[in-house]
Amino acid sequence: MSFSSEVKNEMAAHSPDKPCCRAAQLYGMLEMGHAFSLSSISLQTENPAVARVYASLLEEICGIPAPTEAAPVREGGFYTVTVERETERLRVLERFGHSPGELTLRLNRANLECEGCAAAYLRGAFLAGGAVTNPQTDYHLEFSVPHRPLSRDLSALLRELDFRAGLAERKGCPVVYLKESEQIEDCLTLMGASLASMELMNVKIVKNVRNLANRLTNCENANIDKTVAAAAVQTEAIRRLQKRGALDDLPQELRELAVLRLDNPELSLRELGELLDPPLTRSGVNHRLCRLMELAEENGR
Repeated sequence: MSFSSEVKNEMAAHSPDKPCCRAAQLYGMLEMGHAFSLSSISLQTENPAVARVYASLLEEICGIPAPTEAAPVREGGFYTVTVERETERLRVLERFGHSPGELTLRLNRANLECEGCAAAYLRGAFLAGGAVTNPQTDYHLEFSVPHRPLSRDLSALLRELDFRAGLAERKGCPVVYLKESEQIEDCLTLMGASLASMELMNVKIVKNVRNLANRLTNCENANIDKTVAAAAVQTEAIRRLQKRGALDDLPQELRELAVLRLDNPELSLRELGELLDPPLTRSGVNHRLCRLMELAEENGR
C-alpha cells in the first residue's frame, strides 16, 4: 500500500463531530470528485474507504441512499460512486448553494460555517483529489483540482490557514501543492492524519541524523587526509636531514620529535605531543616540525 493510500485511510476513519463539518467534508469531496453538476455527480477512487465515506455522507447530509450496499462496485481499477437520478443531483447542488446552470465551479464559502469546517473541507478535497509523496523519497503534497477558478479558491483558503501553497498545471489539470516538510506536516495534522504527520517527522529526523553522520564522516576523512599529507611532507624533510647526518647535531627537543615522527607517520600533532616527555601542545609540536622542515631546506642548499 502506498503512503498516500495510508494517509487517506487514516483520514477516512476520522469523522467530524459537528454536522456542519461533516457537510463541509462532503462538499470538498464533491467539488474535487470526478463530476459535480446537474448532468453528473460521481466520484472515482482507487481507495474503497474513500468511496464508502463519500456514499455515507451523501446519505447523511443530502438524504440520498448510498448508491451501494456494503462497498462500491469496482470497475476498471476504480471504485465509482454515482448519484443516478437528476432530481437527487439537483438536491445535492441546492444543498450546497450551487445552481444547475453554473458554467464553472467555485468554492461557496457559505458551506464553511464554523472554524473546523475549513479543515473538514480540505480533508474531503484531499480524499477525492489529493496525493502525498512518500517522505522517504521527497516532500510533496498536492490537490488535483478539476476547475481553474476552484484551484485559485483552494489556494486562497490554504493561504488563509498560513500555508504557502503553489499552483501549477499538469496535463491541463490545475494542481495546488505544498513542498515544505513542515507545511506538509501541519496540513496533514489539520486534515486529521496526525499519525502520517508523525511518520513524516520521524523520517525527516532519521534523514537529518544520517546527513549529519555523513558530514561528520566526510569531515573526519578530510582531516585524516590532511594529517597524512602533512606527515608525509614532515617525514620527507626529516629523512633528508637523516641522510646528511644532521639529526645528531640537532637540539635534543628537535631530535626527539624527529625520531618520534619517523616512527609514527600516521599520528596527528596532538597525538605526537602526548607521546613526548613532558607532553607538548599541538601548536608546540607544529612549531618544532616547522623548524625541522626549515633546517632541511637550509641543509639542502
